[in-house]
Order: sequence, then C-alpha cells, then structure tokens
Amino acid sequence: MEQRKPPGTEEGWYALHDLRRIDWDGWRDATERERDRATEEGIEHLRSHIDLEDAEEGGSAVFSVVGHKADLLILHLRPTLGALDRAERRFESTAFAAFTERASSYVSVTEVSGYMHEELVEGIEDIEDAGMRNYMQQRIYPTIPDAEHVCFYPMDKRRDPEYNWYDLPFEERAEYMATHGEIGREYAGKVSQIITGSVGFDDYEWGVTLFADDPTEIKHLLYEMRFDPSSSRFAEFGPFYMGRRFPPEDLPALLAGETVPSGGAERSDANPTPDSDPAGGDTESGDGHPSAENENDSGSSGRPDTSPEHEVVDAETFAERLSRVGVDIDEHADAGYGLLFAAETDAGKLAEDVEGLRGNFDHYDTHALTAVRANAGDTAVVSLWENERAANTASGFLSDLEGVESGIGAPIGAGGADAETGTDADAETDAETGTDADANGRRADAQSTDANDDIREELDDNDVYAGQPHGEDVYAMVLYSEADPETLRVELDSLAGRFEHYDTHVKSAVYANEHGGGRAAVVSIWETKEAADTASGFLTELPGIVGRAGADEESGFGTMGMFYTVKPDYREAFVETFGDVTDMLAEMDGHLETDLMTNLGDENDMFISSQWERREDAMAFFRSDAFRETVQWGRDVLADQPRHVFLA
Repeated sequence: MEQRKPPGTEEGWYALHDLRRIDWDGWRDATERERDRATEEGIEHLRSHIDLEDAEEGGSAVFSVVGHKADLLILHLRPTLGALDRAERRFESTAFAAFTERASSYVSVTEVSGYMHEELVEGIEDIEDAGMRNYMQQRIYPTIPDAEHVCFYPMDKRRDPEYNWYDLPFEERAEYMATHGEIGREYAGKVSQIITGSVGFDDYEWGVTLFADDPTEIKHLLYEMRFDPSSSRFAEFGPFYMGRRFPPEDLPALLAGETVPSGGAERSDANPTPDSDPAGGDTESGDGHPSAENENDSGSSGRPDTSPEHEVVDAETFAERLSRVGVDIDEHADAGYGLLFAAETDAGKLAEDVEGLRGNFDHYDTHALTAVRANAGDTAVVSLWENERAANTASGFLSDLEGVESGIGAPIGAGGADAETGTDADAETDAETGTDADANGRRADAQSTDANDDIREELDDNDVYAGQPHGEDVYAMVLYSEADPETLRVELDSLAGRFEHYDTHVKSAVYANEHGGGRAAVVSIWETKEAADTASGFLTELPGIVGRAGADEESGFGTMGMFYTVKPDYREAFVETFGDVTDMLAEMDGHLETDLMTNLGDENDMFISSQWERREDAMAFFRSDAFRETVQWGRDVLADQPRHVFLA
C-alpha cells in the first residue's frame, strides 16, 4: 500500500471566529440602567482586545453580521490557544454577554503549506529564498485588513470515491492550487484573505476569511472560483457569514438599529493601514506565489498613531531632494503629495521591510509609489500619494521602520494639498471651480523650469524611447552584484520562474561585462514601475548585491539603460563600435562611466549602462551628431528596435 507524504505546513497565530446572536427580547425588556451597563462593558471589552491589552501580538475586530445566522462576529488572532480561551471567557464575564447567545464558533490557526514552496518540510527556516520566507511569515502573522466587509466560511477537500483530493499525487494537487491562485491574484487590491487550518481543531479542514470594501467583489471572486476544478471537483463548503466592520464605540448605535459605522469608524479609504494577504485561493493556504501586494507585520497591536511624522518643506526643496535619489516626479502624474525619510539602515535590508508595507499601501487608490532609494551611501524611503491626508497617515507607518530617521513632505503636483490651507486641489475640484491647479500645488522642478525640457518629450524629439519602447509601458531596474555571474544566474533563474506567473513581467537576466571583470548586472524589466519596485524586494536577496543602478554611484542624474539585440553576424562589429563610442563619451562633460554588458543566456543581447552627473549632460549626448550616426548605423546591425530607458 502506497503511503502518501503530506506537504509540510507552518502555523502562526490561533484564530477564533466567535459568532453571537443578540437576545432582542431580553434587550427590549431590560431597564435603561441595565442596557447602559451592558454597552459600557461590551465597548470596554471589545476595545481592550482590539488594542491588544491582553496580548503583545495578534489582532481583533468586530463585525455586524447580516442575515439570520448571527448578529455579531468577533474575530481574534492570538499567539497561543490559551490567549483565545481567555478572550472568549472574559467576554462571558461582561454584562453585555448576558444579552447574547452563541450562534456558532470556529477555532483554527493561520497556516502556509508546501504547495507554496516545495522546500517547506519542517518549517519556514528550510526556505533559502529570503523573499519567500518573508512572504510566508506575513501569511501566518497577518494584520486584519481594514476593509468594510467580511465573509467567513469553513471548507473541506472532498474524499469521495470519484474525487478524492488526498489520493492525488502532490504534483497534480500543486498544479490545481497554482491555477486556483491565478484567479485570486486577479482580485488583488479588491479582496484580501486570511487562511486558517483547522484539521483536528474544528469540524472542517480550513477556515477562509475574506475582506473587501465592495462586497460584490467577494461574490465575483467566489463565483469565478466555483468554475475552477479545484473547487468544482474537490471543495465542500460550510455556512457563509457576511458582515460589516464597526468600531466598538458604535455598539449602542448597533443595538438601537442605527447606521454603523456611525462616522466614528476606525478606517478611512484615504488612510492606508497594513493589510492582509490578497486573495489567492480559498483552500490549503491559498496560492503558491508571492504577490505584488504582500502584507507587512509592522504591528497589529492596535491602530498605530497616524499623525504626521515629517517636516513640511517647500515643493522646490522636496523636488531637489527627490532628484538626488533618482526619483522623477513626472513619472507619477497622479501624485499630489510626497514623503522622503532618511534612514541609517542598509538599503537592501530596508527594502525587505518596505516591500510588505508597500504591498498594503497598494490596496488604496490614493497610493502612487513607495520605494527604497540610495545615493552616495545615503538611504531613503520615498512615498508618493494623491493627497496630503493619505500621505500624513502613511507617514506614521514609514517613521516606524527600523533605522528611519527624519522625514520631509511637500505638495508635488496638481493633486496635492495647498501647503497653507490643507485643502485638496484635485482634478474634480478644479473642474468644478475652474481654478488653475498649478497655482497652488505645482511642483517646482529642481532641474528645469521649462516644460519643453520634460525628459520624455525631449527624448521623443530625439527618437529615443524612455519608458515606452515599442509602444510598451515598461520600467527597467538594474542591480549590481559582486558575486560570480554564473552563480548569480542560477539564483536568478529560480526567482525569474516565479516572476513569469505575472503578466507584468517582461524579462529578467544576468549581464556580465563584455571585457571581463567588474560587477555583474541583474536586469529586470516590468510593465509598471510599481511591479518592478515590488520585485526589487526579492532581487535584493540575490547573492552579492551591492546596489541599485544609480543608487551607489556619484550620480546626480542616474543611469541610462540601453538595450540592444544584435544580429549574430554583426556582434563583433557592434562591440568594436562601442569602443569608439566609449572614447567619444570620455570627452563629454558630466559623463561618469559607461559599460557594455552581455546577457549570459544570449550573447547577442547587450545592455549598456551609462552613468551621468546631470540630466543636461546625458541629453547633450543624445542630441549629438555622433549619437545620431551611431543610431543610423545600428539600424543595419540590430535584430530589434533598441530600448532606451531611464533606470534610476
């Protein structure tokens, strides 16, 4: 008899879904004094658990359940089963508990499984990939998403004679899970989930808790998943509970039949808070691939202080500081307010922490960019938002990052808040009032005061692509490594395999210096800047990484990346011509360094990394007759249209 080996699992926090009915007859018959005491003790109990006065880690939330199955859902996440037991019993000691009866409950524990990564056998420490380890940690130590609606249901995998999940080979089960997860990733930013295992804990095998601001998105997700074989053939579901989140202080309004949240709710769509895992499947720990919306464990012990932690500066000063770390505000036209925090922490280490926080910020439409940047040994965190209110909230989270010190903030565009009045100058306001948004919110460009000097327009005028080669909207990122290029290539191949699951990934490859020596380059190209920034958290874990292009050079402008695919018969001539161009560049003002690098997987795929002190210096090269002649010659030797992209 064949004995199948189950996939490894790793557990985190224990979960209790406590579902209660309210004794409405008893509540109506109670005296006003009894009701006042009950609501007072109910508020105190719920608030103390949301603020984690009973534990150092975990989280709690309370929801009004719609429908006849229950009236309240109290959700607790705690490090130990004993902590859940205390929370449950302490509720029973309140005067409010006397007016409730338990409708149902569910006990489980957050879980990740070997379907996510085959190296998960004894525990997360088995995983060599630091990015994946971080992702798994965030799955089992989640923050309860700050969304308005919740849907909870338990489920099993079938063990029928025809469809027995547990009789399938591991590879087949893993394939089912991967396909299932692809559906969930389509709802990233719309639906978040917490997956808990309950084998031996409760009547079903898993608990699924989904969170969304729009409840129909939960319906759409589950409806679509019903047609996936992982569900249609192998899933059995328990009862479903749908509810709306409200703060404990609204308990009297709930009992009075008034609207909740009443307006004093803890959440705001404009205010970002760390979120949980984006929906990626409803069984066995969800999908098996990290998402661009990974969560962060930056604290679930109550809502952090969201008061601004930065100094407000003028737009010109802010733009100048951003340019030093290679951020071009023109690439983020929707951003209206920016933050910049200096940090003592190494950029690679800080990128790990920022990765999860950025994933949570991405759940909010007001978020434009959050990334780690470095230049000349200085490390900084940049965060751009549509309005000042959202940025002020993000400021509190960013200031809590390890090693982060002083921060500055400023309005940076037409969508920003007026520095003096604090009013939003967004597009809708402009359309209604007819005011000129630039009058109050325009960012002063630290490098150019003439709109015609806009870098994209100027490059277009010179037939040089920046960000949209071949009509594509791509963003290229380069990191340098001191590791052996072949070793680096093996490591990247494993990582790139996971990147291929995302439609936004164009390519990732290792390039070595054509003439030997020096550092290797890891080039990763994505359709969006945000996707590339997310990938950076994983790429910085590659061996020997010493810096992002433009981040550790004495460059006030950054890196120009030039990508060429050469016809095989002309490869030698291309290399010789590059030598001539290098001699010419050495004579140009502001030129720092230019290297020709070759893709280890394709010797005809070339990458030229060119460092410049200022934008004007780089543009002078692209306007030169010598460059035009080189481009014209290149039309005969290149197998494809070249890509010229600003990288930093």
